[in-house]
Amino acid sequence: MKAAIVLLSGGLDSATTLAIAHSQGFKTFALSVHYGQRHAAELDAARRVAAALGAHEHRVMGVDLAGIGGSALTDWAMAVPETVAEVPVTSGTHIPVTYVPARNTLLLSLALGWAEVVGAGDIFVGVNAVDYSGYPDCRPEFIAAFEQLARLATKVGVEGGRLTIQAPLIMLSKADIIRTGLRLGVDYAMTVSCYQADPEGRACGRCDSCRLRRSGFGDAGVPDPTRYA
Repeated sequence: MKAAIVLLSGGLDSATTLAIAHSQGFKTFALSVHYGQRHAAELDAARRVAAALGAHEHRVMGVDLAGIGGSALTDWAMAVPETVAEVPVTSGTHIPVTYVPARNTLLLSLALGWAEVVGAGDIFVGVNAVDYSGYPDCRPEFIAAFEQLARLATKVGVEGGRLTIQAPLIMLSKADIIRTGLRLGVDYAMTVSCYQADPEGRACGRCDSCRLRRSGFGDAGVPDPTRYA
């Protein structure tokens, strides 16, 4: 059976991505990362999702992105925006303060290392360039560039092996992602997407991630199973 690493945050998108990899016949190795995020309840959700969706193995690794700060998701001194009008951007850009510097680069690097160890030729990541918050590391250009890096920087790559970064959700709307997941049996009540979920995993209902998620269920025409505080 072909093997794949699946980055699993515990949110809606990554749960759908794991279900897609499983449906394609991959032996899935789910990787979650504790990077100092304030919404650490998503890691508990990731454990539930990995078990429910048949991951062969699930690991939680650590990276201290809170140590560098620069994001409302890792720096408790910065507030998470709760209304559209309140969403601030970094100086001179259109990138919101919930962007975490280098997050996807580091997460994919960890996945790449594990892929070499277990002999996985595919890495799945649930980034999305349609219904997203403006993050530069969710764009198709970034995925293509990292795939090229993976082939240049690894033993398997220089020996002629195949390494593919799969981003199956990248051009889907949130509603289409939800429809796909439901078709594959994802129970979205298990997932946590909120940027400031409480320790029980209940969502605030006000942050950008909550708004996108709620809108997605509405557009998909299905009930929203999210637990709100």
